[in-house]
Amino acid sequence: SSDAELAAMVASDPGAVMATSGGDVHAALGRPSGRGATARRLPMDLLRLSWEGDSALAVAHAVLRTTWWRGTVVAVMNVERLGTWDVAPQAHPNDGRADVVTVARSMSLRTRLAVRRRLPTGTHLPHPDIEVRRRAEGAVTVGGEADLWIDGVRHGRCRQLTFVVEPDAYSLVC
Repeated sequence: SSDAELAAMVASDPGAVMATSGGDVHAALGRPSGRGATARRLPMDLLRLSWEGDSALAVAHAVLRTTWWRGTVVAVMNVERLGTWDVAPQAHPNDGRADVVTVARSMSLRTRLAVRRRLPTGTHLPHPDIEVRRRAEGAVTVGGEADLWIDGVRHGRCRQLTFVVEPDAYSLVC
């Protein structure tokens, strides 16, 4: 199951113990099978998101961007990975905080291409044009209207995204 599917299951039955077989949360846990004598129940954080009269839950990440190639990009990360990219190498899905990764508007296209090549291994950090802050809540913006992606699914456009980390909001068996 994907991160978006897991978030939908958590939203529909918050007290249930969940399992996942795919997505970035699954990758953060080492891609466990969830079967056999070694299966464990793990408490997991989630992100409560709100923007311009709308709201959603995220289990992995929310990204606010106009494009990857120019302008500010902000990723609110509950896990370290966004697909094949290790965006927030220090992020943990049960530490009560999100890693807010902000790429400066001033970063050149050439630099963005170089950073992109290092994203799969997490070696894009530290970088003077990329800021990482660990926060339990906050509001992020990119300086105008931008696309909002939650757990890999586009949710329209907005100017500001507010987030609150809800510690131990659900449990996964892995």
